[in-house]
Amino acid sequence: MQIEAAHAERARQLLKSSVVWDNVWPVDLPGHESVGNTWDQLDRFAAAGVTAIGLTLAGDNHNSAEALRLTAWGRSELRARESKVMLAQTVADIVEAKRIGKLAVVLQFEGTRCFERDLNLIDAFYALGVRQTLLAFNNANCTGSGCAEKVDGGLTSYGRRFIREAERVGMLIDLSHVGRQTSLDAFAMAQRPMVISHSNANAVHTSFRNVDDVQAAACADTGGLVAISGSSEYLGDTQCRTETLFRHLDHYVQRLGASHVGIGLDIVFKPEPLNRWARNRPEEWPMTQDPSWPGFSYAMPEQVVELVALMLANGYPEAAVEDILGRNYLRVCSQVWR
Repeated sequence: MQIEAAHAERARQLLKSSVVWDNVWPVDLPGHESVGNTWDQLDRFAAAGVTAIGLTLAGDNHNSAEALRLTAWGRSELRARESKVMLAQTVADIVEAKRIGKLAVVLQFEGTRCFERDLNLIDAFYALGVRQTLLAFNNANCTGSGCAEKVDGGLTSYGRRFIREAERVGMLIDLSHVGRQTSLDAFAMAQRPMVISHSNANAVHTSFRNVDDVQAAACADTGGLVAISGSSEYLGDTQCRTETLFRHLDHYVQRLGASHVGIGLDIVFKPEPLNRWARNRPEEWPMTQDPSWPGFSYAMPEQVVELVALMLANGYPEAAVEDILGRNYLRVCSQVWR
């Protein structure tokens, strides 16, 4: 990709001066099949200019005891690397991480099975640093439907109670991986901003995991944001080119405004183990039923500077670029976290 030298240089400067928040990154979990990500790879995010990253620890594949152990393990791993990283539990922590040159890590869950229908566990996990959760991961659970289900019955009565308690506690609700009607039901009852943390525009590339413009607008109406993913499956580009990332990002910017767009690349550095895992779960990943499915591939952290340069080259004001890189997430979390 050809980028003008002036745009590339200004992009590097903006990355140095801005808070850059990449909302989703799944690390390999002990006792679970590998997804190809290790703790040492956090260094690549920091080197690429990322300030804060959302770390996925547990979700719909875990019960509450497993989620507790994984949260404790994650906190321990972060302490072992405290010269480079820090657990972020407040917006101020992320600003401080930027100031002192550390990578801020925000703990999050991908699904609500791990709460086991006990609303008291929302507060308990929040006290341990968990700041964000999906409602469902592709398949249905007790809060509502996932996006891989053929029938979406919408948000359940328990799901409504879960959202209200999460809002009281301060845990951010994430509607990626969630069924369309379930997401719209959640947005309609929102009293705090919500996010779609790593999904792309269905209008640019059709995928069961992408969201349509109605969902995106409903998310923005809560005061929240939609963040673009770097996954080939959602980009519609097996090469995960930065131009394709920009196409999805720009679609959202043109429809929602730059104040409601962010980044959630969801990077897997070595996707072969993840591809094997997905092929063994066709009800969760319906595209794997196609024998010719090529598997996931991903954009890399080093492409963030190219994405910033493309925004500048396409006339984005620097203030808008800074919003998309991280200020939007800072605003959302300042309104949600307690």
